[in-house]
This record gives sequence, structure tokens and C-alpha cells, in this order.
Amino acid sequence: MYAGCRQRGGGSVDTDNERAESFGVWLSRQLKRQEMTQAELAAALGITRAGVSAWITGRAEPREDKKRAIAEVLGTDEATVHLRTTDAPVDRPISWYHRRAHADGGREYGNAAAFAFDADVSVLAREATQNSLDERDDGTRPVRVRYVLHELTGEHRQQFLQALQWDELLPHYEAAAAQKQKVGPVIAEGLRLLRETDTLLLLRVDDYNASGLTGPEYDDGRFAAVVRRQLDSHKTSGSAGGSYGLGKATLWATSRLGLVLINSTLSEHHEGRTERRVIGRLDLPWREVNGEAYAGPAWLGEEDPNPEYGGKGVTRSWWAGEATVDRLQLSRTGSDPGTSFLVVGAHDAAGDAGTVQEMHEKLVRSLAENFWAAMTHGETSTPLVEASVTTLRNGQVLIKEERVDPHVHQPARSRALKAYLDGATVDRLTGIDQVAMAHVPLTVPPLRGGTGAPVEHHAVVLVTPADDADALPNQLECMRGNRMTVSARRVTDLPMGTNPFQAVLLAGRATGRTSDDVDAAERFLRAAEPPEHDDWTRTEELAATYARGALTRIRDFRREMNVAVRQLVALREKKTEGGPAVLRELLRLDAAGAAGGRRIDGHPTVRNVDGGLEPSGAWRVRVEVKLPVREDSWLMAPVAKFDVRSGSKPTVRWVELVAEENCRVENGHLRFDPGVRAASFSGVTDIDSHPVAATMARLIIDLQKARGAAT
Repeated sequence: MYAGCRQRGGGSVDTDNERAESFGVWLSRQLKRQEMTQAELAAALGITRAGVSAWITGRAEPREDKKRAIAEVLGTDEATVHLRTTDAPVDRPISWYHRRAHADGGREYGNAAAFAFDADVSVLAREATQNSLDERDDGTRPVRVRYVLHELTGEHRQQFLQALQWDELLPHYEAAAAQKQKVGPVIAEGLRLLRETDTLLLLRVDDYNASGLTGPEYDDGRFAAVVRRQLDSHKTSGSAGGSYGLGKATLWATSRLGLVLINSTLSEHHEGRTERRVIGRLDLPWREVNGEAYAGPAWLGEEDPNPEYGGKGVTRSWWAGEATVDRLQLSRTGSDPGTSFLVVGAHDAAGDAGTVQEMHEKLVRSLAENFWAAMTHGETSTPLVEASVTTLRNGQVLIKEERVDPHVHQPARSRALKAYLDGATVDRLTGIDQVAMAHVPLTVPPLRGGTGAPVEHHAVVLVTPADDADALPNQLECMRGNRMTVSARRVTDLPMGTNPFQAVLLAGRATGRTSDDVDAAERFLRAAEPPEHDDWTRTEELAATYARGALTRIRDFRREMNVAVRQLVALREKKTEGGPAVLRELLRLDAAGAAGGRRIDGHPTVRNVDGGLEPSGAWRVRVEVKLPVREDSWLMAPVAKFDVRSGSKPTVRWVELVAEENCRVENGHLRFDPGVRAASFSGVTDIDSHPVAATMARLIIDLQKARGAAT
């Protein structure tokens, strides 16, 4: 009569009986929710208090007639008492609880964790998606992450604010906005926009096939780590990207109002339920409202009749109905576990995404840049994550859902990783679509105070020709764990004539291997990442955890990966196709001086030239320069010449000259910084100075001593 089941994505089936709590645990919670004592229940049932105590402690379970009587006392039906997968209904209002100020007079004028990152939607996409990836539930399927920008105007905005109990929050916002500390002006701007415009922007981050916010309300668990605490990572995966517990703060930092609403579907039941666990958290600075001082945070929820912390009035999460989550713009699709975070009053503090269209595009770019590797899969494997961005206005589609395709946004790198996953790499590049692979040693030192020996791990470096659309060729992108990009840097000191390429380094669990050295490398590199997880460098955790010399091992690893890349690209690839290869043949480095003699080692020389033809017919080139070290700066004239089929090599003018690394432009010349070994600049030729069409000649780049410059 009460049988039922729920299919999980991994193929297992959870019956309602398997998910139900023990009778005693369930009944104990119902009494707390009803604010009823065991003696009061016993009196209502006509039994002794000892009988109820036996049920609560699990020593006995009531007969069927008593279960029917319990259902009547609790105001619910028999199915609820038998299945125990839901709570008996209680008419308990949903309200905001504002934490009272500290009794000792201490004040916090904002959440310090929120200042660890910029309130930039690209940072939010990176941190939130990494958290979802770290919490993947079913390892045979990808985590699905969906970003939804939603503009609310007019009546739609008003209905949402009413569901949010805005009138109750407004005095707290006005008090916070009046303060001069850093958070105050941000909140004041958010209030101004609400008053002067008819628009409220929401940004919802949904993940599916993730763990969800499991665990108790106040004690250790995912829920408390996200909703109740700061600097609590609570990551259970050994390959997790995050480790500081800071990433979640980007959600609140991206809200001008410091407000995030949450709806979670749990991967394991809590209080006998899994769907629509809802709560809101508000982060404001210390404030005084109507003569009462408040510490900062506030929570939207159901008043806890027996709070474990904080005293009477504390609110807890509640199991919301579908109509409630719909009014709060928190509705989810299906029953796949995961969490929806709704950022209220979303904005991009970087200032380069002022419209929803620009924010939509920026989210797509950030997801592609940071998670292209996690989205890439082989012939027999699945991606780790799938991501999309949608933009709505008042519930209607403004920009249709755009699924992020790594092969569109990162074609060369995706090709390299796919070849590795499919076992299709080569030892050296001989074709335009090939991927070369080499191993890079990483020595993991023993733990501080330990007696163990160093562990050698072999990371993997992949190199493939750059795609013609790559704006930044010759880059090495490094990753570990779930294959989120940790760092990307340009490879220097490349052999002369190297064709443009892209390189990828896989370390730790990103290699796809499982062994002790993989786990050791994963822990070591994780300890070497700062809170932004954007480099491998010296950190306090690295110094405190590992024996002396740990930073040297990181530096050695960085040097070895660069050496491996240079060796893989040392031999020029054979070009058998036309098109872009033809353009590369039109570029030439001039190793000779202006007089035709061999350039001596004591002067700057052109090391590498990358370039292509603009639609206008002009050459756009990027030039890398090798410099002898000296205490004084170099002042040189960059000269562009056409190597025509006959006659002398006419010089062409620059219409644009841009200094990039270790140099600056002075009156059409380049001033190279003293003491540096390498520099780079870029330029565009003036088509009015071209003696012939650019396609009819090769371009030569030369460096000459500027007139009047000291030797």
C-alpha cells in the first residue's frame, strides 16, 4: 500500500523503505517540530511516558493502531507515519533571523572571505563550477551546470520581492548602506538601482548530479559548511580543486545586496527527505536597526523550535513546496541531486559586462577558458562536466541556452587532450593535426618531520599545432585533479623558427592514472596553490606540511615542463597543406644586420615572429627578441621590409607598434629594459607604404640601432 521507489542516475534504485528513518529518530523530530513533550504525547495516546521513551530510543515500535493514533495527534496521514520520508506538516511561518551583535562589542564590517576574490562573473563561474565538479555524485555521468541570468521587471519583480519579504529587510539594508566601510557603498548602489530602475537581475547557478547540501543543520556536513560557516571547505574528494573554503563567498560577493537563496536536492536523505531543502543567507556588515545591534549575517527559514545554537528565534532550512520555490525563482528540473544558488542583484564589478548580453557572453568565455579540459572526452569516456548559459526576461527566453563546446572555444587544446584520452599521441610532430606527448618528472618531498623518502611522479605534457584562431599561441596550460586550469603561461626561449603551438600539462589525477605517486603529487600540488588556485608556488600550507626544499621542487617542476615543451617543438613540423602554412612561409626572421653581415652576439636579435594578414591587407605580427644582458637599456628601431621577388628590400612603415614584455615604445623606437634576456612587441604595417600586395612578398623583421642611441 505504501510501496514506492526512486531511480537514481547511476542505475541503482532506492526504495522508500530504504530511505526512511528509524521510527524513533523520526518521532523525536516530530515532537520537537510540534513543540510537544514525550509526556504530552503519552497522555494524548493514553499510554505511559515510558512507552513513548521506548519508541524514541528504538527499543520498541508502536503497533499499527498506535501509529494511526500518532498520525491523528500529529495532524498527518497514516502514510507519513509508515513511510517516514517526510515530516508531519506544521504551520510554522518562514521569516528572517538576524544574528544579534556580539556581547563583547566586537564588530565585523563585512565578510572577509568575500574580499578574497573580485565580484566578477567570470570568477564566480570558475569557483562555483569547480565546487560543483568537486561534488560529482555519480562518477559515470558528468556534472551538469546551468547558469541562468534572469531580468525581472514590473509586476514580476514586485512579486519576487514580496516572496523575499523585502519590507522586513529594507531597514537593515538602509542601515548598512549608510556606513562608510567598503561594503556600504556597494549596498547603497544596489538600493539606488532598485529605487530608480524597474529591473532586478538574478543569476542562478544550478548543478545536477552533484551531492547537494547534505548533512545536519548546525554540525559538520556540506550544508553547514556552505550556509553556516566560513573557511570550511568540507571537500571529500581527493581530487578537489578547492581547499580553502573561500570559493562559495564569490556567490555573495557577486550580489550587490549580499543575498543568496538556496534550493538543494540531496544525494542522501536528511530528515527522511531529499527534495527542496531551502534556505536564504544574507551577508551584511554590523548595523543598528531600531536601537538593536546586529552582527552581520541573517538567514531566511523556518523558526527552529529547539535550536542547537543561538537560542530562540534562530531559523533553519525548510522543506518547501513547489509553489514556494517557484515564487522564489528556485525551481529545479527533475530529481537529480544538486543545488541551485540564486544571486539576488547580480552584477559584474569588473565593469566590462554591463548588460545581460555581455554577462551571458562573459560567462560562456569563462566556462570555456577554465573548464574546456573537464568538458573534453575521448571515444570511450564521458566528460566530467557539461555547462550552459541561458538568459531570461520575466520568465521568457531572451538568449537561448548556449551549451559550451570545448572544441569550438579551445580547438587545439581540446584536440590535444582528446588524443591523450584516446591513446593517439605521437613522439614528435610531423603533421598539422598531431599531438606529441612527453613525461615530466615531479619529485614530491617527504612530509615535514617525517622519515619517508621523496616520491617521483611523472606528469604528462602534450603539444599540438596552434589553431589559426588562437589569440595567444605558444602557451602551456597546467592542471591537476578534475582538470580545471590552474595556470597558463607563455613558453619562453623557443628554438628559432618554431611554429605556433599549444601545450597542456596534466599532473596528479588529471593524468587519469591511479597510483600512490599520483595521490602524492595531487596532495603536494594542492598544497602549493594559493586561495585563487591560479599557480603552483610557495604557500603557508606548503611550507608547514612538507620538508625543506619543497619550493625548489616546484621550481624544478616548472623548469622541466618548459624543457619538455621546447624539446617537442624543436623540429619543425612538415606542412603538406596550404592556407595558413603559406602565410607562415611569407614571414622571415632577418638574422643579418642592416649591412648584410652576421649580427654579433652583443646586440638584440629577433628570435621568433608570428603573424598573419589582416582583411585590410596589412601584416599583423608579434615579435620575440633575444637580448644580451647589460646594465643599460637598449634603444632599437624595429624595421619591417618586403622581400620582393627582384630588386632591393623596400622598408614599410608601422601604422601600429605595441610594447608587450620588457620594453616600451619611444617615438617609434623600442626601449628594452636593462638586465632582461627576452622581450616582445607587436605591430601592424601601413598598407599605404606597401610597394606590392602583401601576398606577393615575404615580410622581414629586423632590429637596428636607433639613430643617436648609445652603443
